[in-house]
Order: sequence, then structure tokens, then C-alpha cells
Amino acid sequence: MRVRVNGVSREVPEAASVSDMLAALGLEAQWLAVAVAGEVVPRAFWPERRLAADDEVEVVTAMAGGDDAFEIAGQRLRSRLLVGTGKFKDMATMREALRQSGTEMVTVSVRYFGPEGGQPILPNLELDRYRLLPNTAGAYTAADAMHMARLGREITGTDLIKLEVIGDRETLWPDTGATIEATRQLVAEGFKVLAYTSPDLVAALRIEDAGASAVMPLASPIGSGQGLIDWQSIGRIIARIQLPVVVDAGIGVPSDAAMALELGADAVLVNTAIARAQDPLAMAEAMGLGVAAGRLAHLAGRIPRLGRAEASSPETGVPRAAGA
Repeated sequence: MRVRVNGVSREVPEAASVSDMLAALGLEAQWLAVAVAGEVVPRAFWPERRLAADDEVEVVTAMAGGDDAFEIAGQRLRSRLLVGTGKFKDMATMREALRQSGTEMVTVSVRYFGPEGGQPILPNLELDRYRLLPNTAGAYTAADAMHMARLGREITGTDLIKLEVIGDRETLWPDTGATIEATRQLVAEGFKVLAYTSPDLVAALRIEDAGASAVMPLASPIGSGQGLIDWQSIGRIIARIQLPVVVDAGIGVPSDAAMALELGADAVLVNTAIARAQDPLAMAEAMGLGVAAGRLAHLAGRIPRLGRAEASSPETGVPRAAGA
């Protein structure tokens, strides 16, 4: 039978006990704790606690503090800031901005080479420092996006792809139906798809069902710098999607990035806000700090929003003027 262990479906013996499961998975039991359906199972009861098909099981251990890395499409990253490589005034500025941002994953576009197109960007990247994320920017059909994805894999040697299928040329709004179609096909071909989409919960759920590795809802239209226009919709996606959520497009300033991380997003992708800033290097560093602050705030836990004021100082023992 299959159970979900730390969110991943795993095969274990029929009617296995917790002890049987750990043995089947080759896990050393000495330093572990186990919960089934949210309930901690004391170690003494592991041999007799039986599992049922599709049980949700958590297996945890103690680790050194301070490591807040996350995993996306099989890539373990410490930085929650992904950065695009377009729109910089020159390659030297781009290289230094990437360093200042602290990013570990950068996007690259698939374009014609030679007289009809631009020059290769890969020689200008420190390939030992960054994971490459080719994208299908400029695709307006699922077929074009899939063609670009296949070319991108050939160029970079990675199965990662940031899938973009645009549905409207004026707003560059994504075509969610075509995105879902292309996601399903590319996953069947072995791609790990990070799908750019609108801040629509149902579209995000369909993309997840199609086998994507991450969902990338837009904050606002590409390159607009408008920030998180519909943060409540982004929050709904974060609350429902089991995949990593990377907020993409429209980030303008570090407070936008911080807000996305405060909501619980796993990361943000930023390009224009850094590349077209008056000082791209300073903005790159600021974006990295904004992401770090937002993540820390999310872990700290914000206070609830109240519909009334609540005094910070005690309301008893307040000195009063004579005769008052």
C-alpha cells in the first residue's frame, strides 16, 4: 500500500506498523519522531500502531538551527530570491547585481542566435555559482512554449523550465488554459515545470494537478512594478497549494518582496525592478534583504488584524491630574 511520508507518496507493506514503515524506508529509528494524521506516536507504540492506505505520516529529526533552505524542483536553495538576467544595461552590471542579490537561481531566455537575434548570455554567467532556469518568455501558444522548452533543455542541460504562455499582448497576462496543457505535456517529457500563472486559485490547482514542480502566480503585470495588487488571492494560493509558490512579475521594491514572503510564499522572482533601478547593484542587495526580512517575519508569526485599537500600555494605574 502507499502512504504519504513528509508529503511524498511511498510504498510500504500492507497494514505496516510504524516500525515496519521505517524499516521498509531504510530509516534509522534512533533519532526520529513520528506523527500519523497529525498525532505524535510515542516510540513505545511504534510496533503496534498500524498504518492505513493514504495515511499522512511525518518523520522528523533534530537538526542544527539556522538552515532555512528550501527545495524547488529537486534543487535545494538557501536564497529565496530568484533573479532574471534581462534588461540590464550591460553584462558587467548584470554579473555584479546577481552577486549582490545573493541569488542561486537565474532565468535565461531562449532566443535566436546570430543576425536575427542576440548574443549568448551563458558565457557571461558564473555557471558554478548559479542554477539555470530557462524560460519560455515570448510564447503565445502551448506549442511554441513546448518547442522553446525543448530547445532550452538542449542549450542548458537542465530539465528545469519556467513555463510562460502569454494570452494577451497588451497586459502580458498568462493564458492559464494553455499553461495547464503545456505543463501536462512537458511533465510527461521529463521536465520539471515552474509554471507562471495568474493569481487565480483554480488555475493554480489545475497546474498542480498537471504535475508542475512549482506555481508562480504574478503579483501584477510583467515589468509594471505595481507590487502585490491582489495579495489576498496570492494568500489563498499559498494556503491551498502543496507545491512551492514563487511570486513572479510586478515586484517593484523590496517591501513587495517582503510582503510576498510574509504571506508564506517560498520565494520571489525579480528582474525589472533590479535591472532598471537607478542603482541596480544597491537594489539587488535591497531585494535580498527584503526577502530575508519577509521570511523571518513569516516564521515569527504576525499579530492578528483587529477591528479595533488595543493599547500597548496597561490601562490601570494611569496618573491623573489633581481634580480630574
